[in-house]
Amino acid sequence: MSARRSVVWLGLTPEPEQELPAAVAALRSQEPGRPPSALVAAERHRVERLVLRGTQRGWLRYLREVTELVVEAAGSRSTDPGAALLVGEVVLDHHRMLIGLPGMGYERTATQRRDLERALARLRAHPGPALFGPSKPRSTV
Repeated sequence: MSARRSVVWLGLTPEPEQELPAAVAALRSQEPGRPPSALVAAERHRVERLVLRGTQRGWLRYLREVTELVVEAAGSRSTDPGAALLVGEVVLDHHRMLIGLPGMGYERTATQRRDLERALARLRAHPGPALFGPSKPRSTV
């Protein structure tokens, strides 16, 4: 690992790397029900690779892509709202914590935070059957 590579972003929270792979795979899946295990494994591998070998910029690009999935899901009746709520809450929490890190991460994610807040409000207002269970507000303590 390069001495110039900043890894401070890795200390934020383990929730994204633990909770996102299965839920993001559910959002990416075109089939209703649980996502195929191969899709979950591929998503888990992608997240692992980003965390172990990536940069904060690459990680934020991935989370921007995931944010777009949540925003799309909020406008769709065919997507699992439970997965979208889980993903949206995890990413929004992550992006809010960026305020405590050096650099421009918090500023760079301002539009995503706004979009996620709007999408989560829509998803909460029109909940449907959820594969990932009911969404509960996360404690920020």
